[in-house]
Amino acid sequence: MAEQHTVKAFDEDINRLRGLIAEMGGRVETAIDEAMTALVEQDLKKAKAVVLGDERIDALESEVERLVVQIIALRAPLADDLREVIAALKIVGVVERIGDYAKNIAKRVPKIGDHRTIEPISLLPSMAQVASEMVGDALNAFSARDALLAEAVIARDSVVDSFYNSIFRTLVTYMVENPKTISECAHLLFIAKNIERIGDHATNVAEMVYYAATGEYLPERDKDVKIES
Repeated sequence: MAEQHTVKAFDEDINRLRGLIAEMGGRVETAIDEAMTALVEQDLKKAKAVVLGDERIDALESEVERLVVQIIALRAPLADDLREVIAALKIVGVVERIGDYAKNIAKRVPKIGDHRTIEPISLLPSMAQVASEMVGDALNAFSARDALLAEAVIARDSVVDSFYNSIFRTLVTYMVENPKTISECAHLLFIAKNIERIGDHATNVAEMVYYAATGEYLPERDKDVKIES
């Protein structure tokens, strides 16, 4: 009977852990989407809300860390269960960083101003949508222990990289041909780089999920060459 209680308590802790990570992921996805909406619509109020909302994401990370320590100390998980708990601890750190990237994008919105005449700004929301979907799918894969979905997330990182390379080349051309746009282009490059890093971090989460689900590491990937700003 005591063992049944222990198993039930562990399952409850794991469900709570998954719930916290799901909430954290949902808030991060929303932050990305809201930051890009603020950029496109030049909505300073919405940009500020994204920045302030990052505090809740940080608080969730701390809550997950405390719960993981509690689970390891009180439940002594083994094998598959231990992999999932350790993966959760690593994943929340990455998700928190993704939230920081969304916050950084929002902070750039007031600096770009109303005169946004540069074409690549129209590509940034599409790039961000792919990256945001990668984050959501990576966390769904964690919740479901779905190794195939994790692999699909990893495969999509090349799409984000292609967006970034295209935007980078176009913005550099704008700066060369129109020196007056250098400041605006620099901010847009910063935003594109942050989105590209969100895609990279979603890929990292997916790789952790794959290992937690299978106990095996994915082989090294040949990534597209990315142009650094």
